[in-house]
Amino acid sequence: MRSKRIRPYALTGGRTRPRRELLVEALVSVPRYDPGLPDSLMPESRALYERARTRVSIAELSVALSMPLGVVRVLVSDLAAQGAIYVHPTAHAYHHDREMLGRILDGLEQLRI
Repeated sequence: MRSKRIRPYALTGGRTRPRRELLVEALVSVPRYDPGLPDSLMPESRALYERARTRVSIAELSVALSMPLGVVRVLVSDLAAQGAIYVHPTAHAYHHDREMLGRILDGLEQLRI
């Protein structure tokens, strides 16, 4: 990781919005790990790529790497655009699918809290 003196917008090239919508609960993972790819990435993207080797949410990445959520979203979207990271669909993607929403509701009701 870089010094804290590096401003977050410098890591994203001044971009404040990701290329695609990424909710905090969105899960990401590395579909096929390429051992040569991390060497070509900047340290922050390399850390995200390595952490995403196991399925993890955007929020968890932000906390684990002590990076602002907006920066994580932009860098993850860049990695996803390269095909290095897969963004799993969230329930938000199914908001018009009543059957899927019913299945999610059934699953939530089966949780014992």
